[in-house]
Amino acid sequence: MDVASINELTTDLLAKAAAAESGRSSVTVYSRPGARLRQTLMALAADRVMGEHKSPGDASLLCLQGRVLVHAGDAEVELGPGGMVAVPPQRHDVEALEPSVLLLTVALH
Repeated sequence: MDVASINELTTDLLAKAAAAESGRSSVTVYSRPGARLRQTLMALAADRVMGEHKSPGDASLLCLQGRVLVHAGDAEVELGPGGMVAVPPQRHDVEALEPSVLLLTVALH
């Protein structure tokens, strides 16, 4: 079994996000051919927005560090460390209120 150090990855991704023109960085921490699950660790620099995009299907977003707003239509939810939300099925965006790290888990069909 492989063990991923999420704490080390978090530090690295936050540094990359801060330096990136897009203000974000990510790495897939779990996936394999034929898997029905994918997990991606994502970092967003403060005041950056992951623009509106379509839902990847059944998915959840877990905030590991920082604070983010998830907007979907007229709805909005704020996540802080330990906060988790089901990714809404409609188009949505994610706004970082401070440097933030999120774990996106997607069920592959």
